[in-house]
Amino acid sequence: MVRYPSGSLVILTGLPGAGKTTLLQRLYGLHGAESTPVASGAVMVIDSSQSRRHWDGRLPWAPYPLRRAVVFITHLTRIRRALAGGQSVIAHNRGCGPYVLRGFAWLARRHGAAFHLLLLDAPADLAIAGQRARGRVVAPRTFARHERRWAGLVARVKNGDPAPAAGALIVDRAEAALLESIVFDGSGGNLTNGNFRITE
Repeated sequence: MVRYPSGSLVILTGLPGAGKTTLLQRLYGLHGAESTPVASGAVMVIDSSQSRRHWDGRLPWAPYPLRRAVVFITHLTRIRRALAGGQSVIAHNRGCGPYVLRGFAWLARRHGAAFHLLLLDAPADLAIAGQRARGRVVAPRTFARHERRWAGLVARVKNGDPAPAAGALIVDRAEAALLESIVFDGSGGNLTNGNFRITE
C-alpha cells in the first residue's frame, strides 16, 4: 500500500512501455478502452491513453505533432478539472522532462494540492518489449530522449531530490506487481509498507 494526502496530484511516470497503464488497470479495474477519466471513490484516475482514444479518428487531416499536442492539452485539462473539483488524482504521464514536471507542480499549487511522483522504473529492454506487446512502438530517437531524461530524474530522486515534487517513490516492475493499492486518506505524507524506496 502507498498513501498520499487527500487531494494530492500523483503523477505515475516511466519509460514508454514500462507498464504504467497496466498498473492502473490492475489497481483500478480499468478495461483499457476508456476515453474519459474514471472515478474510483474520491480518486480520479486519468490515463493519457484516455485522451488519445477520445481523439482517435477525429483529426485525420492533422500532422502527428499537432494530434499529440491536442491529446496532451486534453490530458492536462482533465487533470486541472479534477484538481479544481477537489478530487485526489492519480494520472499517467510518460513525459518526465523538467518543464513538464514543473508544469504539473504549478498546476498542483494553483489548486492547493500536494504534488507527488510515482516512478515505475523498468529497464529499457523490458520497456521496448512492452511497447511491442501493446502494438505501439516509440521511434528510437524519441525513446533515447526519454531514456536520458528518465535516468536524470531517477538519479536526482535517489540522491534525495524529488523537486519539483514534494515526494517521489521509485518502484521497479517486481515491486509494482506487489502493490495492492494507492490510498488518498488525509495522512501527512507518503507512507509505504517498507518494501519500497521513498524520498520525501
